[in-house]
Amino acid sequence: MLVIENCRLTWPDFTADYSLTVQKGALCAVVGPSGGGKTTLLHMIAGFETPESGRLAFDGIDLLPLEPAKRPVAIVFQDHNLFPHLTAGQNVALGIRPSLRMSDDEARLIDGTLESVGLQGFSARRPGEMSGGQRQRVALARALVSGRPMILLDEPFSSLDPGLRRDMVRLVDDLRRRRPVTILMTIHTPEDVADLADQMAFVAGGRVVASDKPSVILGGSLASRIAAAVSET
Repeated sequence: MLVIENCRLTWPDFTADYSLTVQKGALCAVVGPSGGGKTTLLHMIAGFETPESGRLAFDGIDLLPLEPAKRPVAIVFQDHNLFPHLTAGQNVALGIRPSLRMSDDEARLIDGTLESVGLQGFSARRPGEMSGGQRQRVALARALVSGRPMILLDEPFSSLDPGLRRDMVRLVDDLRRRRPVTILMTIHTPEDVADLADQMAFVAGGRVVASDKPSVILGGSLASRIAAAVSET
């Protein structure tokens, strides 16, 4: 279980204070207005931002003393963060070993993970030879192959067309059911994940305003605020 209790971060022009609980193995969609603190929440979990106070734990482990590389977390950014001079296979391999010196078993794991995200036979291609959706699949494969039990997805599919974006959300849901992993995903189109996510958190003003089942969040008092947040993106 991911437990965030009163984690406070302050800047001259912004204050965040997060509290949120996500069950282990759940898919939690994080929605809200631009600038409301969604990305900051993920960066705090990953260790890129350090709260002044509060509690941050996963599966009983205190994450706050751990540097980002030591946390049980993999993160996928909107721009996928692939190295253009490396092949798809090599980019995925970075999730296991930055030296890229793979054992035979690790090489087979990389090929199998690429296949699991629909990229069988793409190992030798470079990012420039792939579509936007394919590059995002490579980034997702790199996160999966790391074996980290929690994956953070920061608006990973916002640049894709609606049909492909929905396909990618379904792929994420399918993969997390096949290999139990906890996923937090910021998304500006909550309708794409409403029938798949176990939980939806509405973040605004640096706080988790509400967290519940998607049907409750989207059909409750926050519906108009969510609609406004979607229209501004």
